[in-house]
Amino acid sequence: MNLKKSLFASAAIAVLALTSLHASAQMDPKVGGADMYPTKTIVENAVNSPINKTLVAAVKAAGLVDTLNSAGPFTVFAPTDTAFGKLPAGTVDTLVKPESHDTLVKILTYHVVPGKISTKDLDTMIKAGGGKATLKTVQGEDLTFSGMGKKIMITDSKGGMATITIANVFQSNGVIQVIDSVLMP
Repeated sequence: MNLKKSLFASAAIAVLALTSLHASAQMDPKVGGADMYPTKTIVENAVNSPINKTLVAAVKAAGLVDTLNSAGPFTVFAPTDTAFGKLPAGTVDTLVKPESHDTLVKILTYHVVPGKISTKDLDTMIKAGGGKATLKTVQGEDLTFSGMGKKIMITDSKGGMATITIANVFQSNGVIQVIDSVLMP
């Protein structure tokens, strides 16, 4: 009987350890294999992500580093390098040129919403809105959110769509929701 109790206790400890490990992984998610720390700012974490190099370069070119390092809070819908790769050839090179500064700022701030909005918050808003939710971006135009199965879809003002692929990467000054397409105002 003591052996059974001992085995049961060992199994219970193993389950608790796995549950704790799973919860820890959910609290400190990885983006592109890089650790994201909730004590760092959006920019401090993004520079370490190997799948968001184009976004980081664009944020620097637009002069938005100080803004995204500020207290916020912000929700950033962060396109991956692959998402930027879907744009027509030469688009990114053109956008980071000084003469395209205003257009670049407009596009990047269209990916930012004031507040710290989790996918749970978005899901609640979508349900309350009868299947859709609309949020105003820092740029000033709206993004429309809808559910597709367990995924959250974002529709931009031109009808383009993106999916949140890595959710709820919490930062000291907001949250990053990684997306698979660039949104266009």
